[in-house]
Amino acid sequence: MGQLDGKVALITGAARGQGRSHAIRLAQEGADIIAIDICGQIESVSYPMSTPDDLKETQHQVEALDRRIVTQQADIRDLTGLRAAVATGVAELGRLDIVSANAAIWCVHPEQQPKDPAVRAAIWKDTIDTNLTGTWHTLEATVPILVEQGQGGAVIITSSTAGLKGSTYNDLSLTAYVAAKHGLTGLMRGYAKDYAQYSIRFNTVHPTGVHTPMPENEIMAGRIERDPDLLAVMANALPVDAVDPVDISNAVLYLAADSGRYVTGVALSVDAGFNVSAAG
Repeated sequence: MGQLDGKVALITGAARGQGRSHAIRLAQEGADIIAIDICGQIESVSYPMSTPDDLKETQHQVEALDRRIVTQQADIRDLTGLRAAVATGVAELGRLDIVSANAAIWCVHPEQQPKDPAVRAAIWKDTIDTNLTGTWHTLEATVPILVEQGQGGAVIITSSTAGLKGSTYNDLSLTAYVAAKHGLTGLMRGYAKDYAQYSIRFNTVHPTGVHTPMPENEIMAGRIERDPDLLAVMANALPVDAVDPVDISNAVLYLAADSGRYVTGVALSVDAGFNVSAAG
């Protein structure tokens, strides 16, 4: 018996990285999966984003665990399209129990402070539209379903250590990211209070750096090569440079399963001591 037998979990940003890891970990515990991802490029994001083939690989790995999975390409900035993707998944799998609002971007740029006003505006807008408003869209598309079902549910929002600490570095892309991730903490707390009456729990997870394509790419490597002090902003207290996606997935599982049945309104850090380090 798995901890999530009979449950259906919806995950955004599921094509790769943390999202794929969450899909696999929850499927290992018996959940069927609705996997949503943009599978395309946002112009202000310098590193390559996910592809349809990435989402297919997530599907293959979940199916290898003998679990059902529905995959949908959708941009969380588009509420209408996201609602349609959610509705398709719920119709096919029959219900919804867990929401992992995981999708996010970091518009890391070769320059810390681009001078072009259009570039600066795009970095800010795309970061907020995806990481904050897109997460709100995810709640708008899913929470009414949980309320209508009348059986409670668990919503886990992926924030960041940047959602708890001012980890800025005179870098517009990082400032925008920190602002959005701080916003998610407030969003979670408001929903936790408002929807407790429906037995729907809302929590955030706050990872330190994770071994995924978002921080590990040529653009970021080039930035660090030119300015090694940037690493100090990201330093953990424990002697690890980053954690693995499954470390975050295990936290998501704890909050989604009965192990977290009375946990709501909590900002759970999986940060290798980042928040007690001198970094940021």
